[in-house]
Amino acid sequence: MTTPTIDRATYDTLAEATGAEFARELIDTFLQEAPVMLDDLRQALTSRDANRFRRAAHSLKSNANTFGALALGAMARTLEIDGAAMADDQKAQAVVALDEEYARVAMALSGMRDE
Repeated sequence: MTTPTIDRATYDTLAEATGAEFARELIDTFLQEAPVMLDDLRQALTSRDANRFRRAAHSLKSNANTFGALALGAMARTLEIDGAAMADDQKAQAVVALDEEYARVAMALSGMRDE
């Protein structure tokens, strides 16, 4: 069984707690900010700034989990916790995979936003 891109129960809880309109605004904000976080992660990798890398991964993890993007959150959590111990090529591969998962999440959230 594969993990869904967005855990609908998590998203529905967010929408119930904040209201559907505000949840849509949060989606818009995430779709604008997540690419910046991913870029920050790539820049931190290039400059070998472990603290910046960890912070960017943490921010992405927290934001992803808010919407129920649990696979994206788990991938970012791995980079947050294990990133310092990973070789640069391993981190680079993980960031590429994170980019790919974010693309799936962005597509799913965009569709949910328009429901």
